Amino acid sequence: MTTVLIAGATGLVGGLALELALADSRIDRVVALTRRPVEPHTKLRNVVVDFSDLPADADWWNVDGVICALGTTRARTPSPNEYLAIDRDYPLAIAHLTRSQGATRFALVSSLGADPRSRFAYTRRKGELESKLAALAFPSLTIVRPSALDGQRESARLDERLAVAVLKSLAPVLPSPWRPSSATAMAGLLVEGVIAARPGIAVKTNADVGSCST
Repeated sequence: MTTVLIAGATGLVGGLALELALADSRIDRVVALTRRPVEPHTKLRNVVVDFSDLPADADWWNVDGVICALGTTRARTPSPNEYLAIDRDYPLAIAHLTRSQGATRFALVSSLGADPRSRFAYTRRKGELESKLAALAFPSLTIVRPSALDGQRESARLDERLAVAVLKSLAPVLPSPWRPSSATAMAGLLVEGVIAARPGIAVKTNADVGSCST
């Protein structure tokens, strides 16, 4: 029996990953950690949590694989401390708790350009998170690095829509990783990462979408 935990299942990529995981016959059970309830499903255990106060002794940390799609923007989360917590601290806490209970597979939504030595705060923070996750020695770690996400958000800001539109217009001359990323395709890479559970660390971008079977 394969059980997968998804954190961030009410967001764009996380919500799509949840749909794919529930529809995938290779996954028997899904635990979704969310801030608000999601639609019920026979395979789903939805746990509404406060990510700033996760219980270490909860039985739902005992899973085979984890998909972490937590994230926010400065506009949605103006508090620097809360922004950093969502972007770095909560994913690390979830990784520690699931790894301590025996999880062997972890898939993360990161960002194109993630590098702990980046001079840009956003990509540097993403790179630092990737490095910290690698240090936890999950037997299988999948890092998905999307460009600007193309998908139906509940509330997309004007600048987000414009960024995707500009990148789409430039797509013919852009390298594959820098073209707009299909949110559905990125979700597929996450789900495939925890199911295939290939040993080591795999970094996925737009260029890998063709290898995703979902």
